[in-house]
Amino acid sequence: MRADRLLSILILLQTRGRMTAQRLADELEVSERTIYRDMDALSAAGIPVYTERGPGGGCALMDHYRTNLTGLTEEEVQAFLMLSIPSPLAKLGVSQELKAALLKLSASLPTSQQHHEMRVRQRIHLDSSWWFQSEEPTPFLGILHQSVWEDRKLRLTYRIRFEDEIQRTIEPYGLVAKAGIWYLLFKSDRRFRILRISKILDAELTDDIFHREIDFNLQESWDSHCDEYEENRSSYPVLLRIAPHFVEYLPFFFGDSIRERIKKAHPPDWEGWTQLVISFDSLEAARERILGFGSAVEVLEPEPLRKSILDYATQIVRLYQE
Repeated sequence: MRADRLLSILILLQTRGRMTAQRLADELEVSERTIYRDMDALSAAGIPVYTERGPGGGCALMDHYRTNLTGLTEEEVQAFLMLSIPSPLAKLGVSQELKAALLKLSASLPTSQQHHEMRVRQRIHLDSSWWFQSEEPTPFLGILHQSVWEDRKLRLTYRIRFEDEIQRTIEPYGLVAKAGIWYLLFKSDRRFRILRISKILDAELTDDIFHREIDFNLQESWDSHCDEYEENRSSYPVLLRIAPHFVEYLPFFFGDSIRERIKKAHPPDWEGWTQLVISFDSLEAARERILGFGSAVEVLEPEPLRKSILDYATQIVRLYQE
């Protein structure tokens, strides 16, 4: 609805400051022309908004203008009450502040909507931790957080795989928590890099201030890194022959995306077995996973993997027979 969109524009400008019409359009999934029409509607309603064209321009609210936003729908209240404190934020040391903020927001709800809180919390709980995942040490997370927040350079000592210790003075741009694991996105030697925080051996905060790139966007940089990582990840394709009863379990091991590949596979052979190509990170990773499938999966290609599985299976049989 247009009223909801106008309210969203007002919230975005109030919380983020000046934004281009294209950025607002992307955020709200409408056209740039629609944004300009909405800005005219807000102005006609007495909201002090304005637009400036050209480099450095955009849509903005007049300085010092603030509004108390009310009128949350029941669905919006329910969505808000689902929020909890993710474990990465607890590690960052802001859990108490976030709890206090959520409490204040909850207290500001109309009395008619406050009864939803217990009902929602007894029905929806978000747990961001993984099964069987031990916590990684992050002793320098506090220093990293301070350096990112204050735009101060860091002297880092870290190790990647089996390399010698690396020492660098870097410009920390942002912190990212993915699946409970913290990463540092930083700039060094005019290049952006990603470092897993558990690899850091020492971190020292300097007094040197650095100037961030004006057009830097943390989420876009991280998404680009993830895409590049997935594209460059080593791939080891394996042609498998899968037993009839086991095909339906493949999404459990390889994700829902494999369902479409199953549909496009050749019809089962005369015994009902299905042939499918599945990629693994390496021969070793493929062997480890396929051995766990027992007789439900047969490797047809590549031959080195087939021989390696036969060798391991023979050793296992020999051990238990003895």
